[in-house]
Amino acid sequence: MSARRALKAVLVDLSGTLHVEDSAVPGAQEALKRQVSLFFRLRSAPVTVRFVTNTTKESKRDLLERLTGLGFDIAEHEIFTSLTAARNLLEQHQVRPLLLVDDKALPDFTGIGMDNPNAVVVALPPEHFHYEMMNRAFRLILDGAPLIAIHKARYFKKKEGLCLGPGPFVTGLEYATDTKATVVGKPEKTFFLEALRGTDCAPEEAVMIGDDCRDDVGGAQQAGMRGILVRTGKYRPADEDKINPAPYLTCENFPEAVEHILKQML
Repeated sequence: MSARRALKAVLVDLSGTLHVEDSAVPGAQEALKRQVSLFFRLRSAPVTVRFVTNTTKESKRDLLERLTGLGFDIAEHEIFTSLTAARNLLEQHQVRPLLLVDDKALPDFTGIGMDNPNAVVVALPPEHFHYEMMNRAFRLILDGAPLIAIHKARYFKKKEGLCLGPGPFVTGLEYATDTKATVVGKPEKTFFLEALRGTDCAPEEAVMIGDDCRDDVGGAQQAGMRGILVRTGKYRPADEDKINPAPYLTCENFPEAVEHILKQML
């Protein structure tokens, strides 16, 4: 087996790994201070750090404000979201989407034509997942409109507990229309490669930290990276046994993952 290349990039999931809504993981102020301290140590290490997320409930600008409010020093260009990937695809194919996205995410689609839609884009807008809207999407797809899923996560973590993700709704449209969605977010290989664009880093020189065994760790490892699973956010006991190959490493939380990177991977 060939030796691993030197680590050049660290991709960090956001929701469930760094924060859950407006609280740092795991939420205590002491943990926040430790987490931010390790965060700065990671930023000062000789690696490129990118923040990658499937979060679709808000625009990149709102997400950035949330993170800086929690004490994380992050620049907007360092964040790569599945909304960004979706917009890139819409521009490449020059289609007009019916957007099933949260209203707070709409700024990320400014300038995209939406009159007389000929494509369907599904994210996570609970207020839009009603019969009339789903039926409109269903009819467009039957008429030939491509179905684009920003991601197909089964569920995600909120303060009150686990909640349904967009995956079940996308799968319902696929079943009803006998078609297959184009998925642009994690765990798609193209998402991870796009996130590395401009870093001068190959997948084998990167590691992904996240709380989702399939979308974060499994997807990253299928793309050629190493994956570190953290037992926070949406993590459930024995998640590490659900993917093959197993995670490169499983840690209790983000600080422990960063400690390992700083001590063992650089």
